[in-house]
Amino acid sequence: MTDAENGAPEGTPAGSGGGGTAGGAGAVPEQTSPERGAGEQPVEEQSGGGQGAADAGERADADPADRAAAVAALAERVRSVGRSDGGSDGPAAGAPAEGGASAAGTDRAVTDEQRAQALRATAEVLTAGGAPAELAGAAVAVFGDGAAEQLREDPWAVLTLPGVRPEHADGFARGLLGPAAGPGDQRRAQALVGWLLEQAALRGHSALEIGEVTAGLERLGVPDPGAAVQAAVLDGRAMPFQEELTGAEAHAAGGDEEDEPPTRTLLALERLALAEESLADGLVRLMSTFVPGEDPAEVPAQGPAEDPAEDPERDADGDASAEEGAEAAEEAPVAPGPAAWEAAAAAAPSSSAAALIRAAAEHALVLHTGGEAARAEPAALLAAATGLGLRAWAATWTDHGRDAFTALAPLADAPAPAPVATLAELLAGPAGPGRAADGTLALDLLIVPDAPLLDVELAATLLESLADGTRLVLSGDPGQLWSAGPGRFFADLLAAKACPAVASRTPDFGPIGELVSGVGIGELQPVEAPDKEVVILTAKDAGEAVHRAVQLLTDSIPRALGIPSEQVVLLTPGHGGGAGTRALNAAAKARLNPGPGRFAGFDPGDRVVDSPAPGHTRTARVLDGDATGLHLEYPDGTRRTVPPAEAGKLRHGWALTVHQAVGRRWPGAVVVLPDDAASALTRQWVYTAFGRGERHLSVVHAAGQALPQAVATRPAAPRTTRLRAILAENAAESF
Repeated sequence: MTDAENGAPEGTPAGSGGGGTAGGAGAVPEQTSPERGAGEQPVEEQSGGGQGAADAGERADADPADRAAAVAALAERVRSVGRSDGGSDGPAAGAPAEGGASAAGTDRAVTDEQRAQALRATAEVLTAGGAPAELAGAAVAVFGDGAAEQLREDPWAVLTLPGVRPEHADGFARGLLGPAAGPGDQRRAQALVGWLLEQAALRGHSALEIGEVTAGLERLGVPDPGAAVQAAVLDGRAMPFQEELTGAEAHAAGGDEEDEPPTRTLLALERLALAEESLADGLVRLMSTFVPGEDPAEVPAQGPAEDPAEDPERDADGDASAEEGAEAAEEAPVAPGPAAWEAAAAAAPSSSAAALIRAAAEHALVLHTGGEAARAEPAALLAAATGLGLRAWAATWTDHGRDAFTALAPLADAPAPAPVATLAELLAGPAGPGRAADGTLALDLLIVPDAPLLDVELAATLLESLADGTRLVLSGDPGQLWSAGPGRFFADLLAAKACPAVASRTPDFGPIGELVSGVGIGELQPVEAPDKEVVILTAKDAGEAVHRAVQLLTDSIPRALGIPSEQVVLLTPGHGGGAGTRALNAAAKARLNPGPGRFAGFDPGDRVVDSPAPGHTRTARVLDGDATGLHLEYPDGTRRTVPPAEAGKLRHGWALTVHQAVGRRWPGAVVVLPDDAASALTRQWVYTAFGRGERHLSVVHAAGQALPQAVATRPAAPRTTRLRAILAENAAESF
């Protein structure tokens, strides 16, 4: 029972893995569930299906030295292909174009009749291969109105659709091609290369070592993994990169100081490779174009003012010129000098806030690290920057984070509304400073308090929105979970040492802060909690864990601590299992709001969550429902009607995964650790989970020794990325 590392939404594709059924019946899920990304199951647990699996098993058991030599030889061949053979020119015919749509679907307007015809034709092809016709909409969205032809020519292209796995695609191909659909088909091999990289992206990797890709292909029964990788590179489905290893990685690879540094070859999807390159370029651009302000020069002593009438050479248009000069001065960007910044730093509420203000005064890119209490420091920087006349804004991850950040001193004491918006609002335009004539954000300084939650694609989009010389301050807690999408942007920046990093000296106070701080350094120690701020309960199994958690939610916490159930959240590692979100939500609904689920499975008063994308979760309450849809009310008082066709994307929200809970906190949090959660636990997960409670934290513990072992020995699930290496090569200056 694990929640995907990337926070993929809840769910499991319907249908069996019937890749080997005759005629392809049941080859593809009965419907692609919107609840889950395609890669929730680790590659290691997937079977190849079809012929060649035995041979693949023999290759997997080959001598490690022989295997390493084979991978090295393949890496050399792939590097020789490079990017000059069309790999960087985009996908070949039939592969999805950038942004997920083919040229057929984007280069011309598609009328309603054409789209309807495309859906009918695609549904016919899917049905002929034994796949559900309901996949037609997703196929047309990916491939455009040529989806039917694409799937007929390359049945394994169905792997690009949500929820489809290799065994499903193999069954679909057999349904269309019959005996000709073998495990060594080049179309299958190339599709599997892309699928493996997409699955890696769902687990947070922006690239994979070539050996991991070939090993995955072997497990999936591809007879010649090396040839498949080479073909995928030539076809543009994967981009190869060679990277030098340094430090511990180089030592582990057997490198010697006198030898050439060891290298590794990475494969990446084009969109992720370009995102990391663009992100690195954007960071270097900000730093290289930044010009700090200067103190105004002293005004020289002057004699008595001259009478303009006595100056015969004065321009007759002098008054007009003076007015134009005044207007130009008003339009010039504000650039406070060192003295102004130093005065602001001296007035800062803490030494850490002063250090952050001084760093932002002198540098375009600044990192800031600290816990919940340390968020007051970027708030102080925002107040100081606006006081100096800069166009400064802060962009939080959630609306809850926005409201909490706005309430921090000294922002809360300002007479005008604080310049704080969510990152989505800032980029989309409903809130924020607006855009300049060149399309960039009209900003002099941007503060991002939840920087660890930015994946490489979103971070690249943000950097592209900033004008040259804009100050960017990235703040966050390095101990918390990384982004839902691929990459580890904030962690890679810290490791690269490409810019100043200000570490807060402000600790998180109270028993919860003490417990979380200990977890952050790998220690799980009991803390004194005289007012029951922290309560640890044990449970013998998942069933007892659910019972205890719901009792805390519905009775114990409201009665003993005065925190109503509406302000308490249940947190657990995953959606499935005996104590996952499904089991917890079912039990919570039975106690708090029993009902028949009259409206798409929901009743008025139900707590629900909407996850439009991995890592983005909004909580709401059901008001009512009718033929127009489900009527919801959000915590800020806004209301929305969810159409019946989209109501299935909602889930009950008394219980969330920790990945769904990032970016916000609750007055009370109950963390459930079931006995089957051992594989999901890391120090990073525990740190994030325990930190979701503001006033109270209860831990229902049935994981035994898995919890202290995870805190002590498993810092985080590893991610393979390229950003750190790119920054090491391209950064203008190291600090």
